[in-house]
Amino acid sequence: MPRRIMFIQLKTGYDTDHGPAWIGWVDFSKTWSTAYFQGRTLRRATGLGLFDANFYDVESGESFWISGPKRDRTDARYGPEVPALEDDAADAYRAFLRGVPLPGREAG
Repeated sequence: MPRRIMFIQLKTGYDTDHGPAWIGWVDFSKTWSTAYFQGRTLRRATGLGLFDANFYDVESGESFWISGPKRDRTDARYGPEVPALEDDAADAYRAFLRGVPLPGREAG
């Protein structure tokens, strides 16, 4: 199962890009259509017409945005929110900010 450090933001119940956000490890299914984060099962929302989201929680229906983190820390597309950094991803993320490739990814 592919595992990546990602930017994750809750969209449901918040104005455009003002929901809580995290930088943390996300496990993906082999087809990348399902993501697992903090005990949640998130399915790709392709074709569902969800505004401003690319995954949804299969239990709660909440929508999420998941993307790779950016070195310039502009992860939230419209809001200034600073994501919470998950403890188990902290060392690899800080190294990424210093220019080291993220685990499992090629440089560039």
